[in-house]
Amino acid sequence: MASSTDLTDRFDESGPTHMMPTGGSSAMKIDWESEEHCRCVAACIVKGTYVLESDRTMCRQGLQAKALAPAWWESFHFRLKDVLTDDSFKHRGDKFIFGAIYEYAAPAGAPPRHPSAPQYVVAFRGTMMRHPKAIQDVYLDGKIVLNRLKGSNRSQRAHAAVHALLAGIAKQKESCVVWLAGHSLGASLALDVGRTTMEEQGLGLPTFLFNPPHVASTQAINLLQPSQVAKNDLYAASNLLKAGLGVILSPHRKRMEKLFERLSPWAPKLYVHEKDFICQGFIDYFQQRERMEERFRGAAKSAMTLSYRDMFHHLVGHDKERPHLLPSATLWKNSCIDSDARWLAKRSNAHGLQQWWKSDTDLSLTSRHYTYPVA
Repeated sequence: MASSTDLTDRFDESGPTHMMPTGGSSAMKIDWESEEHCRCVAACIVKGTYVLESDRTMCRQGLQAKALAPAWWESFHFRLKDVLTDDSFKHRGDKFIFGAIYEYAAPAGAPPRHPSAPQYVVAFRGTMMRHPKAIQDVYLDGKIVLNRLKGSNRSQRAHAAVHALLAGIAKQKESCVVWLAGHSLGASLALDVGRTTMEEQGLGLPTFLFNPPHVASTQAINLLQPSQVAKNDLYAASNLLKAGLGVILSPHRKRMEKLFERLSPWAPKLYVHEKDFICQGFIDYFQQRERMEERFRGAAKSAMTLSYRDMFHHLVGHDKERPHLLPSATLWKNSCIDSDARWLAKRSNAHGLQQWWKSDTDLSLTSRHYTYPVA
């Protein structure tokens, strides 16, 4: 009898049922023009990256074992092109899989790839708390809090892999679409890679960020459960203070405004749950930014590019940018809650990847596109 872990790893048991073949057909129903289907495909491929590491850890690879991971990408006509591993910890021979590159490979006799379908998907998994070496992921979660993920071995390998992929495409003069996708810790990696690619190469890769961590004072403010009016006034005062400090720290402000102008054409898709403590800060970041523009338009453009921590680092001679400071994005918010679940289960489900391959009818989704006012 399969374990509960096996069932959640099985595509036929836990995958997107609304896209499964019906009526004797063996083909998945994929509409590449549908945002819903693109979201589901991206989420499933990220799940496949989780299961890829589980297969390795649980010895489900090889001729004598049935690997569960391939169904999560092969069902959408992708093949595994490369795996991204992290061996930065003690046992160098233990290749910890944290990401993978997938290539679209249409089956024989199938029509050519749809123009909106990606040729490649680079996917990064998140923290695996039940993994025997979960400490490796938790260590990087700590780096996210400290804004030091960019200097980690895993981040460097992610950047190198995407850079090599894009260089190979440019060398062959291919015209194709490359997606970035990640969940939780993996979303932070995808966000970092996407920002760097846009900043340095001017390439705005379609990016799917599922439950991306947001580290700021927002979480602490939300724990106090202030009224909406008090919350709006608090953020307004904070943003006005940032704008004032930006006048004093003019070089830093101008550098950040130029960075926002370079990044503004790139609009990653953020998928967050309103009850997810880890990522709900993005909701407040964009909503309060919008309110700031309505109330104090002159100061809003400056304030949205600044953070207190960045300004402090500038003062001590170490310029950094908080990854949650995004000029443009499409924010998808899920408000669906299982009222029968216990409190801990609700929080776990709110941060879970499985919600994002469900159909729109099973979720309570709203979306809003935010842009940066380029002069």
